[in-house]
Amino acid sequence: MRFSLGAHIGQQNLAMGELRALWRRLDAAGLDWISVWDHLYESPPAGGTEPHFESVATLGALCADTQRARLGCLVFNAAYRNPGVLAKAATTLDHISSGRFELGLGAGWHRQEAQAFGLDFPRAGARLDRLEELTILVQSLLTDERTSHEGEHFRVHDASCLPAPVGGHIPLWIGGVGEKRTLRIAARHADGWNAAYVDPTTYKHLCDVLEGWCTTEGRDPAEIERSVNVMFLGATKEEDTSRVLEECRDSWGEMAPRVMDGALVGGPDRCIERIIEYAWSGAHGVNITLRAPWDPEALDCFLEIVMPAVHRELG
Repeated sequence: MRFSLGAHIGQQNLAMGELRALWRRLDAAGLDWISVWDHLYESPPAGGTEPHFESVATLGALCADTQRARLGCLVFNAAYRNPGVLAKAATTLDHISSGRFELGLGAGWHRQEAQAFGLDFPRAGARLDRLEELTILVQSLLTDERTSHEGEHFRVHDASCLPAPVGGHIPLWIGGVGEKRTLRIAARHADGWNAAYVDPTTYKHLCDVLEGWCTTEGRDPAEIERSVNVMFLGATKEEDTSRVLEECRDSWGEMAPRVMDGALVGGPDRCIERIIEYAWSGAHGVNITLRAPWDPEALDCFLEIVMPAVHRELG
């Protein structure tokens, strides 16, 4: 398996034309993966004060604008999505992208946007119950001719989802780091698992937990692709590194330590070393999270120096 390098784009604080130019450039540069996130407000939360685009509509443009990268959302919030509507969106995006779309699902965390838009935000256990039920239903809708279901959160009666995916299957990802429920859901149902903003040591521990749940569920761990999203805090000069880190602290507030634990920081050599650490910890891919503004010269270095070096080292 080729080690995957990708970008996870926060579709905020950029005009749509800038976003489209960005992912066209990333695709042409040879990135293996491009995704967006599923939020209605900005991240980190700022009370809906920053411009932010909706994910499904954004993905339509992403799928049409690119040619080679695998594409997805890491991750759709199960609390916001009806399974039938989501399955129809997924297969539509799959056809727009000629079979490159992959579907990510998660339990959700952004309480502020849910309250603002009148969406349910129950306790974590209830959100995870909803995630697993949604996962099972979406998989059925995308693979079976007809689906019927009467559950706690969703009802489906003799539903079809046509056209079928281009290749007959859309890979499904589960995102999150919860050891008791999220990783078990991934072991049961997922083609891929993604964690965000954790350091390599923590990532290795989570991989071990996932493999333990695979054993419990009778699943071969090798069937599940694993990736990690890391905040892109790259810089080409040491003084710029200090500035970028301070901006991250100011932006994320009390959440900053966790985000910065799972980040690429500094120049090309430090970034290469960090990515290799994640690979040794069990990752099959690393996605840099691009949240505007970032250092444009550092992104140039990532594409022109870091990416070729990582592929030489890891294949």
